Amino acid sequence: MLDEALLDTPEALADADDRALLRGAAEAGARVRTAARYAAEAGIADLKPDGRPRAILIAGPGAAATHAADLLGTLAGAGSPVIRLPPTGVAPAAGALRWELPGWTGSVDLLLIATPDGTEPGLSLLADQAYRRGCAVVAVAPTGTPLSEAVAGAHGMFVPLATAPYDEQEEPLAASAPGVLWALLTPLLALLDRIGLLAAPTDALEKVADRLDQVAERCGPAIATYSNPAKTLAAELADALPVIWTEGISAGPAGRRFAAALAELSGTPAIVAELPEALAAHTPLLAGPLAASADPDDFFRDRVEETPALHARVVLLRDRPIGGLTAAPSARDLALSHDTPISELEPEPGAELETLAELIAITDFAAVYLALASRA
Repeated sequence: MLDEALLDTPEALADADDRALLRGAAEAGARVRTAARYAAEAGIADLKPDGRPRAILIAGPGAAATHAADLLGTLAGAGSPVIRLPPTGVAPAAGALRWELPGWTGSVDLLLIATPDGTEPGLSLLADQAYRRGCAVVAVAPTGTPLSEAVAGAHGMFVPLATAPYDEQEEPLAASAPGVLWALLTPLLALLDRIGLLAAPTDALEKVADRLDQVAERCGPAIATYSNPAKTLAAELADALPVIWTEGISAGPAGRRFAAALAELSGTPAIVAELPEALAAHTPLLAGPLAASADPDDFFRDRVEETPALHARVVLLRDRPIGGLTAAPSARDLALSHDTPISELEPEPGAELETLAELIAITDFAAVYLALASRA
């Protein structure tokens, strides 16, 4: 059950936030600026690449590395394939994970390693394997870790992870924590901009940081639910199965990250798909027992004593203004025809990186609020 009173009590939110998730979301803009500075100090701006790599390989543990690969692949397009190397192992622990380069990897490829930990032996072995293959290596990880030494030994480039003082705690931050993604992603954006795979110059990253700051002002804990899009979305998703539909190229990765953040931070399962294919794929779901109209007795249920029934709620994420070629009207019609409520998020106009950052930031805040207010 969601404690809606807690959402509008900043002091209670702060007391419940023992993982500093809200602070991480609020400081995402600052994390981008720090990460961009670290990337410049590491020498990314001074690189003189001899053309584009044949393929970009990305390795790292957890959701943050997965989403970084997803975002970079989407933004880079067909320039060079961006391939995530999934780990193998018997457990999701640093010492148990292993990564392997594809057999075709060579000197014309680029390996990116992104981790908020840096103690994984498998990543150090991967850096050594890339060196023996002649594959260039760039890593983003905490300083003073075994990985930083391994990358130096492989003659690769190491970029320190942009951290905050509260990151130094006994329990590691969740991989879907808001600050982790931007700390890993920003240096990689700067690198791929330098290579020519995507457009993320210094001024564009500064605009991303500004947009993240603006979202933090709109979605902060002191802003009441009725005027706070993240708190409103969290309240709407209480006791619901989020069915996340995305439209537009950049909204896809934002939707997939939102689903992962909901699962990891609040334990809320979610389904995600891109329009227009989502309409055909999810029509049976909305017509089944998860539709609000499936249980006509739900209206008379005792909201205090009885466990609420789980019903679907569509969340439509779009990265472009309404108008033109769009499946949004069909999506609304489908949801409402099955008595399924729908929430919509659309960013303010701006460059692709800025609108993507806004979608990620609002949904990050929503996932955090849902996690904090659902603990009761």
